[in-house]
Amino acid sequence: MNVRLLDALRILVRSGPGITGMVCLFFLLAISGYVLATYPLDFGSSKWSNPAEWADYPKAVPPAWIGAIPGTRHVEHQVMTLSSPTNSVENEHEYRFQVIQKGEQFPTFVSVALSNLQFRVRPPLVTFALERPDGTRLVLYRHVAHGKRPDESSPTVRYKEEPMRVRLDGDPLVLDNLAQYHARWSDAQLTPIDLSESGLGTGAMFGSFLPGEKKFTSLTGRYEFILRVQGKDSQDTLGKATLVLGGSSFGLMGTDAIGRDLAVGLLFGFPVALFIGLMASSLTTAVGTTLGILSGYCGGWVDMVIQRLSDVVANIPLLPILIFMVFVFGSNLMLIILLLVVFSWPGLTILVRSMVLQLRTGQFVEASRALGAPSSRIMIRHIFPQTAPFVFAQMIFFTPAAILAEAGLSFLGLGDPSIPTWGQILEQGFRTGAVYVGYWWWILPPGLLIVATAITFALLALGLEPVINPRLRRTR
Repeated sequence: MNVRLLDALRILVRSGPGITGMVCLFFLLAISGYVLATYPLDFGSSKWSNPAEWADYPKAVPPAWIGAIPGTRHVEHQVMTLSSPTNSVENEHEYRFQVIQKGEQFPTFVSVALSNLQFRVRPPLVTFALERPDGTRLVLYRHVAHGKRPDESSPTVRYKEEPMRVRLDGDPLVLDNLAQYHARWSDAQLTPIDLSESGLGTGAMFGSFLPGEKKFTSLTGRYEFILRVQGKDSQDTLGKATLVLGGSSFGLMGTDAIGRDLAVGLLFGFPVALFIGLMASSLTTAVGTTLGILSGYCGGWVDMVIQRLSDVVANIPLLPILIFMVFVFGSNLMLIILLLVVFSWPGLTILVRSMVLQLRTGQFVEASRALGAPSSRIMIRHIFPQTAPFVFAQMIFFTPAAILAEAGLSFLGLGDPSIPTWGQILEQGFRTGAVYVGYWWWILPPGLLIVATAITFALLALGLEPVINPRLRRTR
């Protein structure tokens, strides 16, 4: 080969495909680093696969930016969470949520959730009020949790396992307060039943009543929802408050049928895809190179055993074996990587052996033998460096194949369920009929990301083609 690893990197940098591939790889690594720094390690099991985490999110809605397309009318779904009070005075804590009403459409629903309400003596009074852009204020809801039972110790905690949710536009107490408010300020003759049956609850919060048309028109401006916790003790606290404004679109990539934010799952797929590809290709390259050097240098019965084993393994169909092993041992990401390594090394072993057969008769190898150098030293110090550029290029070739193999298994429903991958997102979309009902945001992004990742490594491989083909190196 007569090409050092440093020379191979220079060849890569000087080629157009190589530069493009390196830029794409940089973005893949940067996104993966961000995910690893910000996501919990058990994200798949603790959050992604937990339906309770997505209870406040809309089901199967498109991305929020689709509302900017002319001719589409979508209200963005908003989830606002506060884990600490905005204002605190002695035993009173306030949580303020600011909402900007811009267009003519109202949210489809409004709900509030309370989690980890803690008190020592008596449960605090929780009130939920609304300040409108016209300067008026009304109390929507009041709530007092169940008191302390004789067998409970202090402090007492309510809504720890499951938050208390109130659908504000459908609660009879809220609708009665809204009806009284509009009767006082706009002479609207509405009852809570009218607001409930006509679905006017959100309009009564975010609009002004038109008596002639018997409907609400949007009152644009800034609204403030104020959640106030009035306790008897300074340690009476609320762990988390969540305000949800229902809509028909959400986030950057929309949601799936469970309500999971697809942008979150797609981001988590970046480090998983790189881990699968780089781990499988690195191990495959290490095994194939080691066996190839041993086979070519040692010869004799060692060469015969390794080559016959390569022939056997190379002729075993990989996909049926993968499916069988996953059914027997269960879906596990490390098992999939191990199987990919076990059945992918023969091709590289045969290629490296053919190179070593030429290199072992070189003058530097003969000189080392004459000086009494052991075989292990000759293989490590003299044979391997000559094959390193070719091996490095082959490792890049193997990477997209491993990523596509895992995506294919996940698409068949055989992926690791504890770790969200692009293939699993695709499989869940097809399983729930996303293709047939037009949920394009569920299908296109993971498919495009798989293709883009494969193209990244294909570009790197094209940039390293002169390393493998000496004729191309001479013409350049």
